[in-house]
Amino acid sequence: MAAVAAKQGHLPAAVGLLASSPELLNGFLRMSALFESTTLDQLSREVLIMTVATRNGCHLCVAMHTAKLTALGADSELIAALRGGSPLPLPHERLEAVRQFTLAVIDTSGAVDDAALQSFLAHGHTARNALEVVLGIGAYTMSTLANRMTAAPVDPQLARFA
Repeated sequence: MAAVAAKQGHLPAAVGLLASSPELLNGFLRMSALFESTTLDQLSREVLIMTVATRNGCHLCVAMHTAKLTALGADSELIAALRGGSPLPLPHERLEAVRQFTLAVIDTSGAVDDAALQSFLAHGHTARNALEVVLGIGAYTMSTLANRMTAAPVDPQLARFA
């Protein structure tokens, strides 16, 4: 928890709530760090996270990753589409492929058809990236479900992104 507080400048309420299961908190932090080290670029990772967050209805995750997307300089149309669970506007076809593939993996429990995989690959992604999507889904499904279960609040630092 100290490392999270040092990195973010405060201890998010959600982290305190998840800490009631140190195994869950440590598992999420490790998986999240592993996902951050993948070959998917940072914006693609955020698209995946927002896709999982909106699909699972995690208001905290949506606020947190809206803030992160804003800090990355993502345009408002991209952020609005992600928050609304809508197709991403042009010129974000490559990111839309991440969003669509993430949804396909979730909807088919990983049994994506060849067309879905080929569409993902056709946008410059790799077979390795496809497996990294699975890692991201796992990490952020864990956090979205736990945040919802604990009714984790939006911290004041994120209120403007809620």
